[in-house]
Amino acid sequence: MDNIQQVAGQIAALRKQIAQYDHEYYVLDAPSVPDSEYDRLFRELQALEQAHPELIDSDSPTQRVGGAPLPELLPVRHRIPMLSIETETDITPNGARAFDARVRKKLGLADSDPPIEYAAELKFDGLAISLRYENGLLVQAATRGDGEVGEDVTQNIRTIRQVPLRLKGDAPEILEVRGEVYMSRPDFERYNERQRALGKQTLVNPRNGAAGAVRQLDSRLTAQRLLSCFVYGLGETQGWNIPASHNEVLDALQRFGFPVCTERTTGLGPEPLIAFHDAIAAKRDQLPYDIDGVVYKVNRLDLQRELGFRSREPHWAVAHKFPAQEALTEVLAIDVQVGRTGAITPVARLKPVFVGGVTVTNATLHNQDEIDRKDIRIGDTVSVRRAGDVIPEIVSVLKERRPENALSYNLLNAVNHQCPVCGSHAVRLEDEVVARCTGGLFCAAQRKQAILHFASRRAMDIEGLGEKLVDQLVDAGLVHSLADIYKLDVQTLANLDRMAGKSAQNLIEALQRSKQTTLARFIYALGIRNVGEATAKDLARHFGSLQGLLATNAEALQQVPDVGPVIADSIVQFMAETHNQEVINALVAAGVHWEEGAGSNTNGLLSGKTLVLTGTLPNMSRDEAKALIEAAGGKVAGSVSRKTDYVVAGAEAGSKLEKAQALGVSILDKAGLLALLSQ
Repeated sequence: MDNIQQVAGQIAALRKQIAQYDHEYYVLDAPSVPDSEYDRLFRELQALEQAHPELIDSDSPTQRVGGAPLPELLPVRHRIPMLSIETETDITPNGARAFDARVRKKLGLADSDPPIEYAAELKFDGLAISLRYENGLLVQAATRGDGEVGEDVTQNIRTIRQVPLRLKGDAPEILEVRGEVYMSRPDFERYNERQRALGKQTLVNPRNGAAGAVRQLDSRLTAQRLLSCFVYGLGETQGWNIPASHNEVLDALQRFGFPVCTERTTGLGPEPLIAFHDAIAAKRDQLPYDIDGVVYKVNRLDLQRELGFRSREPHWAVAHKFPAQEALTEVLAIDVQVGRTGAITPVARLKPVFVGGVTVTNATLHNQDEIDRKDIRIGDTVSVRRAGDVIPEIVSVLKERRPENALSYNLLNAVNHQCPVCGSHAVRLEDEVVARCTGGLFCAAQRKQAILHFASRRAMDIEGLGEKLVDQLVDAGLVHSLADIYKLDVQTLANLDRMAGKSAQNLIEALQRSKQTTLARFIYALGIRNVGEATAKDLARHFGSLQGLLATNAEALQQVPDVGPVIADSIVQFMAETHNQEVINALVAAGVHWEEGAGSNTNGLLSGKTLVLTGTLPNMSRDEAKALIEAAGGKVAGSVSRKTDYVVAGAEAGSKLEKAQALGVSILDKAGLLALLSQ
């Protein structure tokens, strides 16, 4: 026993020493010992662990080399979604000023109020990753995926020597960090040189190299790619007193041993952001890794929480891209593509041209307004760039080279006002720049998105009907419209990849449960353009029945609270499409039902009242509080105004509470809300 304890002590000391040398070499870029000394210690550790395999732990440096191939990458549901960041389209200094103006407006600040402190950092061109540590030990790494569900890539991430297997210092009980895995330019070149010497396929660019390596089933192949990593944010945390600002969070993560990029700054107002953007742009080519812009964030975390999110993007951050390389080519034709949301996008077919490291053969034209603004015609010579180094777009037309037979283009006329995929009406709604197919529930191009939205938690809540399964169902021709999902059986599902009998049975049961729903959920699940969850509830309250909604017109719709002409037109166009009516009827025929009139609750305790939630309520989530208020007939709004009846304020309530106090709005805590509901 004494000998084993002595060996265990030797192993622990070696691991600690090697981990320190790894950190110095890969994170700090300041090695303190020669490679020969590092190799000697590493071999000594390997020998001890081979002699005593019972002492091998997952945080040992020897476990970074990769293990046996996996049969598949397993799904991981993020406890806190991995959000994307809005891209500021104005690449001039005004982009930073526009972001500052939006933030100040959202916070209700006047011009005379002090400037906001921002943090600025690099936008890396790699693959987003989430790293989860429990009691200081790396237990899971996952890709972003769709933001809600990613893939378990722990075995691959362990091969990245910059990623600590065990954190330094007094680590929190749970610490989840978000970052970017990338391939440095030198490592990319070294890898390709080795591949060429072996007569093997080379990588196209560093980003593809990193993304492909992270999703390898064989982690030994991942280890050959020499990946790197930077962390830049937080996911779930427990047992940690989170610092007050984003910059302090990064400093704390650095102390835990994480690789944090030093190319970052903080400053008051937009001008320091502009200076940072300019400075990074000037030395972009000298950086050892690829970036496609910088990211601005509100530095104070309490203000971030107050600003909140829209859809999957935070209000408190923005990506400010750099201008991309450009090249000249010719527009050979203009085609259209129908996207997952029904947007009909014109696409220029180009004479092949090499731009930004790849051969470009087409470019997005975005919409008709963009075509008209740039006066793009078939046959024109144009300047093309890869916007954000990813999506090619036409910057300008060289009109002096325009041939006499160059043809102008009108999208709706070109498609004869019909969706080229399903034949439904193609329209351009008021105040929208995009033409859209109105056959949302019927159109094959939108089928997968329509099903995923229909099955989402806030819609029909069909647990188990995720993106990969929907891909299989649609691609195999098993589901052509929403109603077809209710025709599925256990045997059909069990025959699909990754669908065992138990999973198939669980999904069938979830489908059956979803048939009993509410009118508001059903309306939201239809995916009508501009109709979100709150509007769906307003429509359900107002009309009380599906028949009432189907028979309405734009004028009647605008009598519904918060429904203006744009939303009304979206609903009318959607309901007028015969294909959509057929799908709705098929869903009802399949057994989807609800209590007519449910949700109208005009006699509720809070009927006609508007409440605003701010801060964190003890032992009650915002969704739970919202559900209680709406069940009592009340409406939950996102901002405080003179029309607000109550503000429900919890811990860390911000400017909404201050505004409520200034306007004299009644303020409740959790106990006050419950007391109001119990009257």
